[in-house]
Amino acid sequence: MDAAQLDLVNAERRSWWFRTLRLAAVLVVVVAAAWATGLLDLRRLSEGVPGLARLLGEMLPPDFTNWSSWVKPLFQTLAMSIAGTALAVGFSAVIGFLAARTTTPHPLVYVVARGLLNLLRSVPELILGIVFVAAVGFGALPGVLALGLHSIGMVGKFFAESIEHADPGPVEAVRSAGAHPFQVVTHGVLPQVLPQMMDTVFYRWEYNFRASTVMGMVGAGGIGFELMGSLRIMQYQEVAAILIVILAMVTLVDATGARLRRAFQ
Repeated sequence: MDAAQLDLVNAERRSWWFRTLRLAAVLVVVVAAAWATGLLDLRRLSEGVPGLARLLGEMLPPDFTNWSSWVKPLFQTLAMSIAGTALAVGFSAVIGFLAARTTTPHPLVYVVARGLLNLLRSVPELILGIVFVAAVGFGALPGVLALGLHSIGMVGKFFAESIEHADPGPVEAVRSAGAHPFQVVTHGVLPQVLPQMMDTVFYRWEYNFRASTVMGMVGAGGIGFELMGSLRIMQYQEVAAILIVILAMVTLVDATGARLRRAFQ
C-alpha cells in the first residue's frame, strides 16, 4: 500500500470515528433527556397503565347526544384556522422578502425582520391565546390573533428560506434587463418560490386547525371550549365523542390540504 492509499484509509477511519462520536453524543443527550423527564421510570409507567385503562373504559361508548351543539363551535374552529392562516400569510409575504438576504433592501432591515420572526416564533400560541383573551375577551378573535401572530414567525421564516434558495440566474437576467426591484421580485423570484410558498401555507393551515382546538381550552372559543367543558364535569363519554369529531375533521382538513398542494404544484 503506497502513501496515498494509506492517507485515504486513515482519512476514512478518522471520518468513521467522528461520525461515531457524533452519534454517541446524540444518544447520550437523548438518554439524559429521557431520564430527566422520567421516561425511563418503568415502574411509574407500569403503575399508570391501570388508571389509563380505567379512563378509557369510562369513555366508552362515546356519547353523541349533544352533537348538534358542536356544529357551530366546529365551524368556528375551522374559521379560526383559516382566518389565522390568512393573517399570517398576509404579513409573511412582506416580511419574508425583507428577511431574505437576496431581496432585503438593507442589512439592517434583514436583521430587524429576522429578529421579529424569531420573536413571534418563540412565544407559543397557547401563551398568545391567554394574552389576547385577557386583552379582547373570550371568543374566536383572540384565537385568530394568537394563531396568526405565531404563524407569522414560522411562515415568514420558510418564505425567507425559499427566497434565499431561489436560482440567481433568472433574477440576474431580469435585473440586467433594467427592471426595478419590485419587478425583479415579481418576475425573477416569485415564479420560482411560489409552489414552495403554497406548500407552506397549506401545511400551516393544517397545523393551525389542530392548534385552534387548543385555543378553545383557554377561552378562545371553538370545539376546544366544548371539550374542556365536558372534561370539567367529567363527562368522559362525551369527551370521547368530541375527540372522534375532532379526529374526523382533522382528517378532512389534512386531505383537503393535500389536494390543494397538488393543485398548486
